[in-house]
Amino acid sequence: MSHDDVGARMRARIGALLERLVESGQENGLQVAVHLHSELIVDACAGDASPGRAVAPDTLIHSFSLGKGFTATLVHILADRGLIDYDTPIAHYWPEFGAHGKDRATVRHALTHATGVPQLPAAITPAELCDWDTMCTIVAAQEPLWEPGTASGYHGWTFGWILGETVRRITGLTPAEALRSYVAEPLGVADELFYGLPESELARTAPLVEGDWAAYLESLPPSVPFVRLIAPNRSVWTTAELANRRDYLLADLPAGGTTTARAAARMYAALLGEVDGVRLLTPERTRLASAVAVDGKDRTFLGRSTKGLGYFLGLPEMARETTSFGHHGSGGSIAFADRERGLSFALTRTRLVSPEVDTGRVLANEVRSLVSQPGSHAL
Repeated sequence: MSHDDVGARMRARIGALLERLVESGQENGLQVAVHLHSELIVDACAGDASPGRAVAPDTLIHSFSLGKGFTATLVHILADRGLIDYDTPIAHYWPEFGAHGKDRATVRHALTHATGVPQLPAAITPAELCDWDTMCTIVAAQEPLWEPGTASGYHGWTFGWILGETVRRITGLTPAEALRSYVAEPLGVADELFYGLPESELARTAPLVEGDWAAYLESLPPSVPFVRLIAPNRSVWTTAELANRRDYLLADLPAGGTTTARAAARMYAALLGEVDGVRLLTPERTRLASAVAVDGKDRTFLGRSTKGLGYFLGLPEMARETTSFGHHGSGGSIAFADRERGLSFALTRTRLVSPEVDTGRVLANEVRSLVSQPGSHAL
């Protein structure tokens, strides 16, 4: 089957599937984008962004930890340019972070969720969460729960400040400015790939709605580390209530991101090869960033987790294949690159759902089934 035939079949199948999901009431608003061998072949959407306003390809959707993939990419670009070194202690760039034995924590540890500081103070508020200087002071002063580098446990919120402040100290740019300069502008998506939004973009952003995600979080025992450490009180749970706050959407939070599916898929495509003449990383850097760095029990999730440098590998949406790398977001968004197939995929969504709702896996499997020859674009 020719490349054009694959694209035509995929557009028809994915478009019809999105419409069925919305018409059934299972979903509210969806975007799916697919690049194959660096070419955008699917840019589909369905449903409503808000009453009377349909989701469009350029509708912005807050997608929580999808943005961690943006942050990892930004760090690797700086590494490619010799501005940051994975095995240099974070305290070399940000001296205050070295408190309480964290002077041995490296950039590599931060990328692999191994610095030992996934926790937030129990009484943390959304207003504090949105204040960069306040949060960097809090994170720098944290005592690690384990010796840095000896274990990995998902750093849900703190990943963003640890790496974001390191980037700021190195470049002199805020994380939002650095993301724009090093990632979004070169890719031509400066108006679609964000941490915090410019105020002018709020009107383009679809409000999130709750499916069963908040109920899923509510069902977790308080002793579970994900609740006890990462989101220690309900006001900072990754729910629609938080994501629809104006101050939250405007805040520079590199643990999350607001984007379109096509911008996220374009970023991952530019990690695999050139997209309109732009390649974000050298092939060697992409191989290094997406290789297995951690494979074992995650102290936050309490299950096995395979991680590269800042990306997850082998998630369910990736068919458990560790040759795929990317990041998911609370409530069911996902974006990743498939090195074996030369494929990048992104799903953004307005309805937040529990892990039991497998829309992302179903859509990604559909895409994979139409790409007939694995290995044709392997890195």
